[in-house]
Amino acid sequence: MTGLSGTQRPDFAAIAQWVKRDAHVLDLGCGDGTLLKYLQQARGVTGYGVEIDDGNVLACVKNGVHVIQSDLERGLAEFEDHSFDYVVLSQTLQAMRNTERIVREMLRVGRAGIVTFPNFGYWKNRLQILRGRMPVSENLPFEWFNTPNIHLCTVADFEKFCSERGIRIVGRTVLTDGRPITSWPNLLGELAVYHFGG
Repeated sequence: MTGLSGTQRPDFAAIAQWVKRDAHVLDLGCGDGTLLKYLQQARGVTGYGVEIDDGNVLACVKNGVHVIQSDLERGLAEFEDHSFDYVVLSQTLQAMRNTERIVREMLRVGRAGIVTFPNFGYWKNRLQILRGRMPVSENLPFEWFNTPNIHLCTVADFEKFCSERGIRIVGRTVLTDGRPITSWPNLLGELAVYHFGG
């Protein structure tokens, strides 16, 4: 993953479509800071990344991204209510132990949340399961024994989760090979991107 001049993940543009210019953004599980750097360049945002890994924290600094080293599993107590316009959790939701807590914290700290996750209901994943194997793909690159993913979900699962908790879905983009999927997204979509509010 690199900045605007190189190739970035396909969910970056989908996230950016919902982020207003000059917004204040908190990027949870920010990795090397590439998404926040992209949003700084594309949308003029300010903000912070939160990351636990030492190497990624150093990479954020090299990318010119403000970063706070912290464990998301402990919550976001260091941030005040509504201190950000958007709180983003990009391809990290499935690795969280307490999914509901982090989504609630996102909505407490931010005015809106954006999450992206690999859609476990994607037809290629279903086919691998029918063949008796756990799916391995570009969006799910780990084997069953070394995966950080503990809560895989589908598009339908996430929408039910939000509905049952009164979380309003503002927008949804489902992608396959970087292209939006409008028909049968739970079956044909590889990567889901959701914009939600309280």
